Amino acid sequence: MKKKIIRITTVPISLAVLLKGQLKYMSEHYEVIGVSSKDKFLKVVENQEGIKTHGINMTRSISPLKDLKAAFILYKYLKKEKPSIVHTHTPKAGTLGMLAALFAGVPHRLHTIAGLPLLEATGAKRKLLNFVEKITYSCATLILPNSFAMRDIILKEKFCSTKKLKVIANGSSNGIDVDHYKVDNVSTKEKNDLIKKFSIKAQDTVFIFIGRIVKDKGINELITAFNEISKTNDNVKLIIVGPSEKELDPIDPNTEELIANHNNIYTTGLVEDIRPYVAISDVLTFPSYREGFPNVVLQANCMGIPCIVSDINGCNEIITHGHNGLIIPPKNSKALKTAMLDIINSPNLVNTLAQNSRQNIVNKYRREFIWEELLTLYNNLNDEKTI
Repeated sequence: MKKKIIRITTVPISLAVLLKGQLKYMSEHYEVIGVSSKDKFLKVVENQEGIKTHGINMTRSISPLKDLKAAFILYKYLKKEKPSIVHTHTPKAGTLGMLAALFAGVPHRLHTIAGLPLLEATGAKRKLLNFVEKITYSCATLILPNSFAMRDIILKEKFCSTKKLKVIANGSSNGIDVDHYKVDNVSTKEKNDLIKKFSIKAQDTVFIFIGRIVKDKGINELITAFNEISKTNDNVKLIIVGPSEKELDPIDPNTEELIANHNNIYTTGLVEDIRPYVAISDVLTFPSYREGFPNVVLQANCMGIPCIVSDINGCNEIITHGHNGLIIPPKNSKALKTAMLDIINSPNLVNTLAQNSRQNIVNKYRREFIWEELLTLYNNLNDEKTI
């Protein structure tokens, strides 16, 4: 009889997208159950990963009464299922899941850190988030930061000791399917349709942003830089791929207006497959303020396009300045503008960065590396004598 592992995220799209394939792989060795808030993506997870799922509603925002209710429901569910390991992802699921797992007597309680929203908070909110973070870490038996720089930040903030921390493989929560993210997988028709849709000419330089349209992703700085460049250069395009989240982290009204009215800025909303959009682009621009280990940088590089990224953890571990991309200071539209102009004015630079991009990902971040090392960790934990 297989031992049981319960994986918990706040919303099920995290199970479906961020951990795609991993749960199916683990289910060959363990009974895996996915737990997340109730919505249609739970059924997607079941069909895609071939595992059982269970819905328990959790909010992404701070909501003490709802959070206590969710933690209690989780506790009862874990007491009933008696897993050997509970492994959580995302901040809210981490806090509620680790707390519930501790009281339910689960012997191995793992939490993956894929970013720390609290790093951009200040004042009383920062103190509250720090306190909640420490609760999560104290309830866990092992913390898995998904980058080495994230591990250093955790130690600097004194959230837990070194012995409680482990980075899996070279970083990332799930690695990348290097066979899926190949330019060759995008048909000529798909590319031509998008080129026509966005009125892209042969001489254009196409920048792409992929992610949530929020302040913390550096959207304000990106739009400011692009708008200034476009005043003196007609041959530039910016494609923004991703959903807006106005209620959580709104961008400036001026930025919203520019996105809506600029002739050379195009938005797509949330798309199921980013590959055609990457395939028609020259460079990913990703000036985020904070990350864990950004999948979009892995995906773009894997498809052979260089990236302009902020000098923050995760980004500066994937990108080496001048080798497979350019690194700029965070929250700096002037530096971003300079880097984008370097791309526009230096075709040889772009070619060099592009040639180095894919192989770096293939060598270090294949998803199989992550899966195999995580499975070894699970096996070692279950082999230990637990009290």
